[in-house]
Amino acid sequence: MSRIAAILPISAMTILARIVPAVPHPHILAEARLEIIVDEAGGVASLKHLWRFDEFFSSTVILEFSTGGDFELNDEDLLNVSRTIHASLADFNYFQTILSDAQEVAMNPPDELQAYFDDSQLVVVFETAPRDPLPLSGSVTFGIYDPTLFTAIEFQEDEHISVSRVPAGCEQVIVRPDPYEVIAENQDSLTDDFYNDPTDYAAITATRLEVDCPKKAE
Repeated sequence: MSRIAAILPISAMTILARIVPAVPHPHILAEARLEIIVDEAGGVASLKHLWRFDEFFSSTVILEFSTGGDFELNDEDLLNVSRTIHASLADFNYFQTILSDAQEVAMNPPDELQAYFDDSQLVVVFETAPRDPLPLSGSVTFGIYDPTLFTAIEFQEDEHISVSRVPAGCEQVIVRPDPYEVIAENQDSLTDDFYNDPTDYAAITATRLEVDCPKKAE
């Protein structure tokens, strides 16, 4: 088994292994930042992502991808890390759930993904764009989370989700659901599938940015 294949089952990026915990519980933590670039016409041009992973997972990446026997990653090693993460996240839309008036927005995958280390932590940066024009009109929601809950994508400060320019008349709010409150409020309607499949739980408990704007005429 190659080193790249070996890391897949233990990496949040590699849900190809289909690891789903019986109880929602993240195994990898990533501090995230998201910048939403809005063009002069008031449409979403791109999303710029930065994820900084916890030291334990970062150390695992070094152990698995270092080819020099010195527990250091050279440029070729980092390129392999970048390519592995890029390919592994493709089936999961790069952990993006973007909604426009409650309808999911298709996103183009990033052309590339850059991985590097800073203070012994793995940092990943990439940029995506909507497949079709996405005006800030009506309700637009930006959620970045792992639907399997293997990785916790955390925005520790509200300022870590930003919009480059907010059109006049728009309002934005960061929503941070309390998981315990969500479960308590919906206890009577929750089925066994909710507890066995983390997808719904991840969606309703993820931090998200909601932007509400006057509806534009089509």
